[in-house]
Amino acid sequence: MSIPPVFVLSSGRCGSTMVSNILNRHPRVLSLSEFFSFVGTGSFRLPLRSGKWMWDQFGRRQKRTELMLRESFEELLYPIDDPESRFSRSDVPPILCTTLPHLTERYEELFDELGPVVRGQPWQPPARHFRHFFAWLMERLDRDVWVERSGGSLLFGARLLRRFPEARVIHVYRDGRDTAISMSRHYLFRMIVANLKALRVGGFDAMEKMAKGKRWELISLWLEPVVSTFFKPERIAHDQVTLEDLGRFWSGLMERADLLLQDMPPDRLLNVKFEHVQADPKGQIRRLVRFVSPELEDEGWLREVSAIPRATRSKFAQLGTREQAALTAACRPGLERLGYAL
Repeated sequence: MSIPPVFVLSSGRCGSTMVSNILNRHPRVLSLSEFFSFVGTGSFRLPLRSGKWMWDQFGRRQKRTELMLRESFEELLYPIDDPESRFSRSDVPPILCTTLPHLTERYEELFDELGPVVRGQPWQPPARHFRHFFAWLMERLDRDVWVERSGGSLLFGARLLRRFPEARVIHVYRDGRDTAISMSRHYLFRMIVANLKALRVGGFDAMEKMAKGKRWELISLWLEPVVSTFFKPERIAHDQVTLEDLGRFWSGLMERADLLLQDMPPDRLLNVKFEHVQADPKGQIRRLVRFVSPELEDEGWLREVSAIPRATRSKFAQLGTREQAALTAACRPGLERLGYAL
């Protein structure tokens, strides 16, 4: 590839989907939306995987898919509740939930083409499987660069960058108070924080390890199955996850972003503030595409996609005074790192 690939890393619920939608309109960009969210990074547990094993991860319903689909959300693009759809909520393959419908209206045909391509690969490192998969999609759809974006990808960003050392990063962020409020309405984020709280109840402060410990990458690989076995995170997610919990979680992710990205040179890292994109869509999108590659700058495309960002009202401003103070205190470390007014 002449243009190095890009990961969009974020806490989730901060405008990263908007970035995917903007890039998806570009005729030369392969915008991979929610690929690792649904497929996961569990394949990295072993050094070698077969093509058949990888296709099972791409094409068969997984436990994480079930968790993702507990509640409907805007990133889900496959019509799982349509009785005429080929797949339903109970058996939809991970890459059909969002990734392939994001790329083409003929997503089921593309899915059928992919099966033999992925299964036919030899035993090799999982990252090599992913590279082949992305390269095949670029050739099939006539694109020049891939950009992968998954919500909450800061949780596993180090794992991705270790396997794709040539990749660059677009870090998208938003005021943590509004991000936490948005997370509170999203089942998956409530479950993540419930898992962290459940482990804390068990005598292990996973939130602290996530923010500060290099061992988090190993911890997170077994976090979900361990919690699901020994605790009841679903009850915690519904009854005990507060806005302050989500604010602390967001702040921990910002600390994690600092650790992960602090040594990246400017040509490999672009910080994108959600509020800046809303205030100056055209200028910020131009900055975004120039980072991916200056040769991709296109005035016609830029005029079209500048209409995508929409002004939104801050939900934080609608909270009561005490709720605002408590949420600000929970988010304070992250807000200070990013320069937000307190």
